[in-house]
Amino acid sequence: MLQTPSGGAGDGAAATDTGLLSIGAVLSVLREEFPEVTISKIRFLESEGLVEPRRTPSGYRKFSAEDVERLGHVLRMQRDHYLPLKVIREHLAAMERGEAVPLPALSRPGDDEGPAECVPEKPTAARIGRCQLLAAAGVDEQRLAEWESYGLLVPVGDGVYDAEAVTVAGLLMELGRYGIEPRHLRAMKAAAEREAGLVEQVVAPLRRHRNPQTRAHAEDRTKELAGLTMKLHAALVRSALGVRLP
Repeated sequence: MLQTPSGGAGDGAAATDTGLLSIGAVLSVLREEFPEVTISKIRFLESEGLVEPRRTPSGYRKFSAEDVERLGHVLRMQRDHYLPLKVIREHLAAMERGEAVPLPALSRPGDDEGPAECVPEKPTAARIGRCQLLAAAGVDEQRLAEWESYGLLVPVGDGVYDAEAVTVAGLLMELGRYGIEPRHLRAMKAAAEREAGLVEQVVAPLRRHRNPQTRAHAEDRTKELAGLTMKLHAALVRSALGVRLP
């Protein structure tokens, strides 16, 4: 059972006087069980109709305890059963109707009934299999192949992706709902690669250092610089648009 925090103040606080949570507070709760979840993932699940938080007059999302439980249930079905979002949505709808519906399972190659389905491997902390990526993002092979053709998602091995691919896929789906297609994002991909190149240039001397402790410090420095470049990129986009994001 997910536990909701209490106390705090402001929109980013754990809870409000009404017992509703901000999206940041929901993220903190969910990360106890799902360390890889992001705000973008929560927004993506909302856009898919899997959760419907309330909105304040200023447009901020406010989640009830039931919303948090529902999100946890969705994430659990993705993580443990590798179910696509369409199947999860149907399962939740059946539960809301009071039907006792067992979780569907993906067929394994060699099963007697029906065609063989893709059976994903268990993910590691830093890697995710192709089948699990398809299930987590709720997309088909054709959509994934299109993203790959534009270099927006690139496998790091044979059918294996960096775990961040789930976040990237969710964001690509969200942008697609606004008519932003993969071909429109080539410049963004190129900019990201330039930023990554700049970070690599800074940390390269640390990686080549003779001292093992100095080489180990390169990873921490990479994370720090990545965080700073992402914050700067976001700030520059907001400044160029003249908007403040919730």
